[in-house]
Amino acid sequence: MGALAHLYRGEVYRSTMWRTRLDTTTNWSVVTLGVALSISYAAPQASPLPLVLVGVLIMLFLVLEARRYRYFNVWRARARWMETHFYAPMLIEGDLHMEEDWQGVLAEDYLRPRYHVSFLVAVGRRIRRNYLWILLIQALAFAGKIIVHPAPTASVAEAVERASIGPVPGAVIIALGGVYIASWSGVALWSWHRDRTAGRRAGKSRASSMG
Repeated sequence: MGALAHLYRGEVYRSTMWRTRLDTTTNWSVVTLGVALSISYAAPQASPLPLVLVGVLIMLFLVLEARRYRYFNVWRARARWMETHFYAPMLIEGDLHMEEDWQGVLAEDYLRPRYHVSFLVAVGRRIRRNYLWILLIQALAFAGKIIVHPAPTASVAEAVERASIGPVPGAVIIALGGVYIASWSGVALWSWHRDRTAGRRAGKSRASSMG
């Protein structure tokens, strides 16, 4: 029990450290979006192009954060596994239910370490937690820019024309923006449905898998 207690402390420490790294990439995304907002709204004649280009950086930070989340989830899953199968039964019943082979699942995870979620699931979870709001703010800021600057638009056609960037027509830019938001929203919804299904399945069998 003493060894497991120290093992649990180590897993909590590692998950905490990686959780801090997740916050770092989210902060980078917020700061870069803030810089793009400042540049685009600095003057009525300023171009909305920074609000488009910042999407590339946000996508890069999202990919980095998803990779970090996969590592974080390993340590988090192990700590949670010990909480639900070791500490909670010991406190409630005084029986560790070794017949459920939860300790074997934990040992296997140490012998053959692996990610507990796929990269796409990790991306979906990070979008749901933080990035969907960042992407929506980016889209609203771009829409607001073309609607109010350099003067309020008088029609939808005028707004579409203002959305043009160089030789690319405004209709194409708006269509690409819609695909951009819809794609990330779709990944977020898919991961949410997948997590709900996995949660119901895990509720039926406590010691089947981790993550």
